[in-house]
Amino acid sequence: MRANVNMFWILAGFFGFSAILYGTWSAIDEVDPGMEWAGTVALSLTTVLSAFIAFYLGRVHRAQGAELPEDRIDANIDDGDAELGFFSPWSWWPIILASGAALGFLGLAIGFWITFIAIPLVIIALVGWVYEYYRGNFAR
Repeated sequence: MRANVNMFWILAGFFGFSAILYGTWSAIDEVDPGMEWAGTVALSLTTVLSAFIAFYLGRVHRAQGAELPEDRIDANIDDGDAELGFFSPWSWWPIILASGAALGFLGLAIGFWITFIAIPLVIIALVGWVYEYYRGNFAR
């Protein structure tokens, strides 16, 4: 976590320097004199955001009191990963569910009638994914 804090402080410094350089360069431009505000404000706000993230990560690191496995040089990969759950590597239901969701968003963007096709597909995919271990070869 300490490496992340340092990285975001470095990014904040870089974006701050870039904002100053960009603002100065756009102000002394010979072709179009005057400050270009959109880029200067965007880079300045990116500086502030990076500083906020660095400050937050620094506070979290200080509050947890211990080093994470990612911060230790002698740590193994298995030290940092917790079990997230069981995922079926052979299941096709997530792909069908993602297709139904994409079709639903397409219906919202193009024509609402497509959503009427997507809703049954999403329901079938959800039910199939939830109950895939209750039927067939992999029933428990």
